[in-house]
Amino acid sequence: MPSLKDAKLRRNIDVSTVRYVINDKYDNIGKGKSYYIFTYGCQGNEADSEVMAGILESIGYTKSTDPMNSDLVLLNTCAIRENAEQRIWGVLGQLKGRKREHPDMLVGICGCMPQEENATKKIIESYDVDIIFGTHNRHHLPELIAKAYESKAKVVEVLSNEGLILEDAPKIRESKHKAWVNIMFGCDEFCTYCIVPYTRGRERSRSKEDIINEVKDLVKKGYKEVTLLGQNVNAYGKDLGEDYTFGDLLYDLDKTGIERIRYTTSHPRDLDEKTMLAMRDCKSVMPHLHLPVQSGDNDILKIMNRKYTYEGYMEKINRLKELVPDISITTDIIVGFPNETEEQFQNTLKLVREVGFEGAFTFIYSPREGTPAAKMKDDVSEEEKHDRLNRLIELTNQGYLKGHERFVGKVVEVLVDDVSKNGEGMMCGYSKHLKLTHFKSDDKSLIGKIVKVKVTEAKTWFMIGDLVED
Repeated sequence: MPSLKDAKLRRNIDVSTVRYVINDKYDNIGKGKSYYIFTYGCQGNEADSEVMAGILESIGYTKSTDPMNSDLVLLNTCAIRENAEQRIWGVLGQLKGRKREHPDMLVGICGCMPQEENATKKIIESYDVDIIFGTHNRHHLPELIAKAYESKAKVVEVLSNEGLILEDAPKIRESKHKAWVNIMFGCDEFCTYCIVPYTRGRERSRSKEDIINEVKDLVKKGYKEVTLLGQNVNAYGKDLGEDYTFGDLLYDLDKTGIERIRYTTSHPRDLDEKTMLAMRDCKSVMPHLHLPVQSGDNDILKIMNRKYTYEGYMEKINRLKELVPDISITTDIIVGFPNETEEQFQNTLKLVREVGFEGAFTFIYSPREGTPAAKMKDDVSEEEKHDRLNRLIELTNQGYLKGHERFVGKVVEVLVDDVSKNGEGMMCGYSKHLKLTHFKSDDKSLIGKIVKVKVTEAKTWFMIGDLVED
């Protein structure tokens, strides 16, 4: 069972690296069986699901397109916001009826939610779930499945430890031309509203050799783009005891031959000069940065334990714009933090205007049990919180549109993802600045290729253009 008390500890111990090896006795446990994985939350969860899919297929399972007709269903969960949990309870309710008809069906819940004590208790007491495991023990999945088949009882393994680094695990990647690449795990920031440091453990970096080799292998397989993942990628290398930072890693990865490098998520406090210089110097590092600010008010930032100020954030933004003049910057913003005043909210709007964000994920504060902010009294009404969110969305939507309008009449390079849902005879993909771009073509052979598109029209959420023949 998980323990929030244990998860809050930060012990000075060496973090272990586990090289995944499949135990022979589990080789065919999934033979003739199918699996389905629901993935909720961040890109880190998407990457985790690719690993679990790889492990499952290595022991004989085949991927299903229908969860209700699968032998094994996993829900890889998120604990950031309450509404994410509500969706999961709904799916578990649907699966409960299916399990009555097919008692041999296994249902597992994993990821961040099981790392919360009360969530795991609710799952055990109220839902027909066979396997419950957390963020630190994906590599035990074959063993957990075997125990569930043998015992016909709930198998629970949720570790409240500092975490480990799993290497050499098989992956079934969702895309053939874009890949997630974890560079580190965990978080040591302890923002007062966030549960992630408790569910994901301490910050721990993969070795640069393992990361570089993974990207080189992706290049050999024809991948065009990688997104480097971490709860705080800017902190990469701090725990390795070497004079090697995230900026150094970007310079090294630029030499691998990968055409596009993106990264997320960044913490403003740890965004340093070398990283910004790498964004200027490295051809493969894309001119887009997602830099969550959360609030534009210094008092709220202090209560959030964000460890920077309005002025410090703007100093880094201005330096970025100086080094990469056409950079596109997006962010995360929370409104309605406990006791936020209208004046403090206005400071956030002021920052949004000053930065010129070209997109933002905006949220009303959602208390997470076990975090310091959840104990704070709040005198802001729900009506006022929703009003502030609506005003913020109106402003950030203007930023989305302006970010697209600046490319009208210009030729942009688009990595083609798929057939567009924007109309017949259209394809779509993303530009260097992470702008969703639809263009006229019905040539599916372009998927996975980088093409030139002349932008003819800007919408709030995307751009439209014409394919430019070389």
